[in-house]
Amino acid sequence: MGNLTAKQVLSILKESKPGRYSDSNGLYLMLPKSGSPYWMFRYTQFGKRRSMTVAKQSELSLADARSQVALLRQKIQKGEDPIAQRNAENQVVLRTVNNLFDDWHKDVEKRLKHPGIPKRIYTKEIAPQIGQYPLGKVTPFEIRNIIRSVAESGRPSIANDTLMYLKQLFNHALKLHLLMHNPAAAFKVDDAGGLEKSRTRALSLDELAKAFSVFREHSTSFTRDNYLACALLVTLGVRKTELTEAKWGELHLDEALWKLPEERSKTGTAITIPLPPPTIDWFQELKIRACGSDYVFPSRRSAKNPHMGKDTLNRAIAKLFGQEPGKKKQPPNRMGELEPFTVHDLRRTCRSLLAAEGVAPHVAERCLNHKLRGIEGVYDQYDYLDERRAALTLIAESIAPLTRAT
Repeated sequence: MGNLTAKQVLSILKESKPGRYSDSNGLYLMLPKSGSPYWMFRYTQFGKRRSMTVAKQSELSLADARSQVALLRQKIQKGEDPIAQRNAENQVVLRTVNNLFDDWHKDVEKRLKHPGIPKRIYTKEIAPQIGQYPLGKVTPFEIRNIIRSVAESGRPSIANDTLMYLKQLFNHALKLHLLMHNPAAAFKVDDAGGLEKSRTRALSLDELAKAFSVFREHSTSFTRDNYLACALLVTLGVRKTELTEAKWGELHLDEALWKLPEERSKTGTAITIPLPPPTIDWFQELKIRACGSDYVFPSRRSAKNPHMGKDTLNRAIAKLFGQEPGKKKQPPNRMGELEPFTVHDLRRTCRSLLAAEGVAPHVAERCLNHKLRGIEGVYDQYDYLDERRAALTLIAESIAPLTRAT
């Protein structure tokens, strides 16, 4: 078919036969099998055949569609890509830091296993201070205020993470040519939380007895949920969030098993955790305390998360040591001469106790849901469930008397 006429267009529309009807200069009237008729432009650029929708037929007459195509051809002759230009025009304009974060986080979600971590830090530490700022208005002065505020609240690790995510966020702006420089680039770890040393703290049985005794003495502030969480952490050696975000659907108490799914396992691989007898009693108590919640440790406050918060246990323990982040007036130290410890130290304590009981290293490592290293990890796919059950039962027999309710 040669050049179309307005009369031919009306005839084609009336017949409603799906197809592609050619006009001239790459303009086509398209009648899809479903949907409205539209004008399409086909062209060749850089040796590639390309096509793009011009508009719905109802929006442009034949003459107007030809005019649009003529303008597009002028752009092509200048070396411009009309499809790329249209995509750029359709993109959401990133004006504020919040806009930038939303765009950056879409990429983060694809490559990070736990994209909720940078989102939590941004929402809590960064957005309240600069979220509404236009991108060009953020200076190193604002960056310094943010990381200082976090560091002075007694959270050096979070201060370092905040600085790291600020750098990544504004590097994203550089990639998109939205900024000429990164306002966080000049800051180092020393400006935030300082160099973090690897912790080696592990509690002895005597120290555990003292700690749980203090927990019981201050049950009003150190809740029963906190108490049982600490008992389970030191007995099972699981990671904090693996426990505090657990759902009852993962637990099979009649089989004495906890089936941790791959999406919640730090290794990215599901693992079945054997439950020694004392832990069954603790979970059964927690089941009653959960009052029908899907979560083993439901949030006791009105919060965004339906489960226990990520900082709840560490803050509760720190308070007993007279160290409450963000408070100018510190509470009294209830722990006496006991060296301060964190939630992660309880997991390390479990590993230390396993070694003291003579548990083979490869079994102990699987108890903590660590991947076996090197060639052993490649070929040794046996999960040591029975061996892990025996090992954790030894730990439970040592821990249970220290966590008595009376």
